[in-house]
Amino acid sequence: MPTGRSASPGGTQQDSPPALRPAHVDPVPLAEIAALLGLPQDGLEDAPAVMGVTIDSRAVLPGDLYFALPGASRHGADFARQAVDSGAVAIVTDPDGAQQLALSESSVEVPILVLDAPRAAVGGASALVYGTHGGRDTAALTLLGVTGTNGKTTTTYFANALLRALGHRTGLIGTIEISAGGEPIPSRLTTPESPEVHALLAVMREKGVDAASMEVSSHAIEFGRVDGVRYDAVGFTNLTQDHLDLHGTMEDYYAAKARLFTQERAARAVVTVDDAWGRRLAAEAPIPVTTLRTEAAGPGEGADGADWTVVDPRRSGVGTAFTLRHTDGTVLRVRSGLPGGFNVANAALATLLVLAAGATVHELQKALDADPFTVEVPGRMQLIGTAPAAVVDFAHNPDALERALDAVRPAGAGRLIVVFGATGQRDQGKRPIMGAVAARGADIVVITDDDPHDEDAAAIRSEVLAGASAEAAEHGLRRRIDEVAPRAEAIRHAVSLAAEDDVILVAGRGHESYQEVKGVNLVLDDRLELRAALADHGRPLAQEHPGFPSAGADALESDAQ
Repeated sequence: MPTGRSASPGGTQQDSPPALRPAHVDPVPLAEIAALLGLPQDGLEDAPAVMGVTIDSRAVLPGDLYFALPGASRHGADFARQAVDSGAVAIVTDPDGAQQLALSESSVEVPILVLDAPRAAVGGASALVYGTHGGRDTAALTLLGVTGTNGKTTTTYFANALLRALGHRTGLIGTIEISAGGEPIPSRLTTPESPEVHALLAVMREKGVDAASMEVSSHAIEFGRVDGVRYDAVGFTNLTQDHLDLHGTMEDYYAAKARLFTQERAARAVVTVDDAWGRRLAAEAPIPVTTLRTEAAGPGEGADGADWTVVDPRRSGVGTAFTLRHTDGTVLRVRSGLPGGFNVANAALATLLVLAAGATVHELQKALDADPFTVEVPGRMQLIGTAPAAVVDFAHNPDALERALDAVRPAGAGRLIVVFGATGQRDQGKRPIMGAVAARGADIVVITDDDPHDEDAAAIRSEVLAGASAEAAEHGLRRRIDEVAPRAEAIRHAVSLAAEDDVILVAGRGHESYQEVKGVNLVLDDRLELRAALADHGRPLAQEHPGFPSAGADALESDAQ
């Protein structure tokens, strides 16, 4: 019989993170885990069974296997005593950690398993303990993964909505929230660490969730956060400059993304081939690939050749109705309720991911007719005011900013006002590029702070400002370019300049409600600030939707990776 245990936080520290665990697990013999890790099982026959996995000593629950991993400044072995005191029944570490434990004055009297690269084993061990490969007495979820530079969040929200329209009980793991068939759980990383991912999948299964969608960032792949997870279908949105602070080059960035499209991680894939990276991925992926073209082929790109193509896009409210056409003549009629061509691409990719995961064309069309993609995605093209139209969007790199500006550009004589900044301690090369994009695309450019982190905020603004000013000067663009800080004041400045037929775009932070400055998290939500500024100027506001943040709401820090 499965054994239950409390899913309350473990550890002794008051700031211990909450541990979301399944209520019941089948205990796994430590010898079975050792065998999975390729280690001898001698002497482990009588060891306590394992009932959970963690890499965080503060989150240990009784029965856990604690992975003591090397970190940037401290080794996980430093916290082994705390982990054991909280109930860890065994430790996995590297040779350095094992030596540290051997020399420690406070011995830990639990089995210690030693691997040269223990981080690479965390995902597999977690999958075994939580049964997330569909083993033992449980069935696996239908699991979709979405990666790419831009569009991951919206595509997973769209896929989630479409799965619900098909009658599934759904789960979601992403930048904005984690949900397991019930109330949303705040998310701090685009993808949690692998033990949390597998525990979440097990919780979803317990709650009757039978289909889930997950954002998969390059950080998640690089740091092993999705190790041990196998998706029914994975989707690729696009690849543009971002996160080069981690990857160094676009080639390495692509290589990280491409590791999701392997037989170990996914059964099949849907790849958007609007850019050269997507076309390359479709050609190189060793799994079955369905290709999607959402834009007309450009000069030198050759014949279209995609399996599915977006045709006949037309305005429908603030969104777009379009047709997805297969090369065999099959068609699907789709509508995105969010503005912009990129949301057409997101809706098309979500549709084909659900199709690749097993839905039939007939089932899909019936669900699509219910308009599932008219769903508000927090901080993604989120309408805050109506006259002027005032929008908050997460666009935080050059390509996303350019597409966002195109999406909200006024159809008539109104001006486009953009408020944005650049993140500190991230890819510095994109800062002047973003400034140039803003100068090309907006009539009034208000440059302010994003999350400076530990960098000097004024220095970051100056790099963005230099790019905007150079672009305007080179092309003779008559632009008003203002530098205003702090960010809340910049938003109020933009509202003060706007006329009724203008459009204000506040870009870069989307749903985020903390701004990190010199290690301090300051409460700041663009949606709340913009709404307050519009109200103070007597401007009409858009209708609030369920889940819209309030001044008393708990703030949420997102890594946006």
